[in-house]
Amino acid sequence: MYTLAPSHPALLRALADTFIPPLPDDPQSSTSGAAGVDLTKLEQAIQAQPLGAQKEFGQLLELLEKPVLGLTWFGPLRPFQNLTPVQREQLLQSWASSKLPQLRKGFHALRKLFTFLYYGGSQAGGNPAAWARAGYAGPDLEDLVDSPRPLKTLQPTEDTTYECEVLVIGSGAGGGVVAGELAQSGLDVLVLEKGPYCHGCDFTQREVDMMGKLYDAKGTLTTQDGGIGLLAGSCLGGGTTVNWAGAFRTPDYVLQEWAREHQAPHFISPEFKQSLDAVARALSVNTSYGRHNGQNQALWDGSTKLGQEVKLIPRNEKGLDESDKHFRALGYSTLGDAHGLKQGTLNTYLKTAFEHGARLLADTAVSRVTIENGRATGAEAEHTTADGRRVRITVRARRVVVAGGAIQTPALLLRSGLKHPHLGRHLHLHPTVVVSARYPYPINPWHGPSMSVVNDTYTRLHGTNFGAKLETPPAHPGLMSMVLPWRSGQQHHALMRDASHLGSFIVLTRDREGGRVRIDRQGMPLIDYTLSAFDLANMLTGVRAAAEIHAAAGAHTIYLPHGTLPTLKVEDGCLTNPEVLAQLAHLNWKPNQFGLYSAHQMSTCRMGGDAATHPLRLNGETVEVQGLFVADGSAFPACSGVNPMLTIMALAHFTAQALKAEQGVGISQRVVVA
Repeated sequence: MYTLAPSHPALLRALADTFIPPLPDDPQSSTSGAAGVDLTKLEQAIQAQPLGAQKEFGQLLELLEKPVLGLTWFGPLRPFQNLTPVQREQLLQSWASSKLPQLRKGFHALRKLFTFLYYGGSQAGGNPAAWARAGYAGPDLEDLVDSPRPLKTLQPTEDTTYECEVLVIGSGAGGGVVAGELAQSGLDVLVLEKGPYCHGCDFTQREVDMMGKLYDAKGTLTTQDGGIGLLAGSCLGGGTTVNWAGAFRTPDYVLQEWAREHQAPHFISPEFKQSLDAVARALSVNTSYGRHNGQNQALWDGSTKLGQEVKLIPRNEKGLDESDKHFRALGYSTLGDAHGLKQGTLNTYLKTAFEHGARLLADTAVSRVTIENGRATGAEAEHTTADGRRVRITVRARRVVVAGGAIQTPALLLRSGLKHPHLGRHLHLHPTVVVSARYPYPINPWHGPSMSVVNDTYTRLHGTNFGAKLETPPAHPGLMSMVLPWRSGQQHHALMRDASHLGSFIVLTRDREGGRVRIDRQGMPLIDYTLSAFDLANMLTGVRAAAEIHAAAGAHTIYLPHGTLPTLKVEDGCLTNPEVLAQLAHLNWKPNQFGLYSAHQMSTCRMGGDAATHPLRLNGETVEVQGLFVADGSAFPACSGVNPMLTIMALAHFTAQALKAEQGVGISQRVVVA
């Protein structure tokens, strides 16, 4: 495991001061990167990576400490710390645009780490100086009263064996629903969750703390080439605890495509629609929220001025009032909903499961599913106790349902010995870029619902089912600082000081091509994904549309999502330099030359009627192992084209009905038909 060498802290502080130098008009050392970055949390973020990535990071720092470093940018043959501040910045600028993929990867790894830790508030005690300059007050939790936890989790302190009828691995949109449905039907259910159980005041809503606690790999999960940052929940409630609360129904054309192309007719059956209806009711899905935040209002205004249809996004919240307190609180729910407004599985299906006798065990990582004579018999896991000790957990179960998400589920199945040739393949990510713009008035994008408006004009381009949705992201200084291109320390400072006036749209692409999840020697997931030319073209169509909508909404400066920071100027709603937009497709869009992100991972254990090409049967059971089921986004035949929470929950609900109907007999023999 990577640990800081004695020489590394000084080097890392020098790097931090280069990415975030003291401001010319405020040259106190407290404004520099070194003063605002907690190196212990940086070390912990690196330790959350696969061992290969940890080794790469150590090698990167070793390179920066050697005179040979000069050969990477045709500069002086000196270690990084022996360069002048100007030379240090020039080196980083050279790496950012280098033709060598490893140098670009190294630059972006360092850039994301330092800017996020600095602006996300990694240092304890008070709010960072950068927040005040950006107009960001931070979360308002002063009047929040701590309350008893509604769920009681198991707390083993020594090696323990549990027995149950159904073991559910994962507690998010898939696992939470299965657990609730099966426990309510009288089955003995045990839920294992890798992440912690947080409630109420546990959600500090400071970015660095919550990303480190609630997200997989402490929020630093990436593809192998470093080109795509992935956000995946890893806590009790999973993605439903940290997502943006968009509760989209699966488009009919997607369900029809799945049914037709993957021999999966149940997706267009009345029973699947009933499952969609059931989970929507359980989550209190509605469009009754009172108002939009600044960037959602801009998406609405700009789209309607251009004659494009926009819609309200159904959201899974209840108990809202018209107060500013609730309006502000919605903006922080991706960092844990301290006020209990979001109706994720913590407040719905897991609560139902617990009330009906299900046992919940958090902080427990499953190493493998146990299999005997072709049938799942339980799992082996490791639980981290409250005092940091690790104890072995053995589970004996009649059936096992895996719902760890489209990255961790295939990794677990591969660790467990499954060998289906399509297991881990066909990874879809809804690859996403951010188009930001500066408005002449405050946007304050960190308040209000993160996403409440959607523009679907570009979702089905060129007569296909593929294209891009235009939505808005949660916006807080740490995430904003990672997304906004870094050209120099002062340039990035200037962008961040405009944060309260920045509005952002995301271009969420329904990707036709896929990637892959593999495992390393330690069983950790390795993610390979390359954006195809087809999907890039659709994404750029969305980028152009987002820029035009910003202009129509009243923005005066628009920042396009490329490392060279192409910038559009607007007067009276019209672009004054449209040639910049016209040249967008001619830029180089190789990995780490632009910021690409994913909050949705799908299809790595896809369900379908052809067992040769689909690892799952239509009832969710693996074709290789009896009694082993999958109930999460990895079971999608292809990507959903919309934020997938409701689709995952409906599929889990549908799978649970089959399990309930056959709780005493041959589950594996059931064939689902329309």
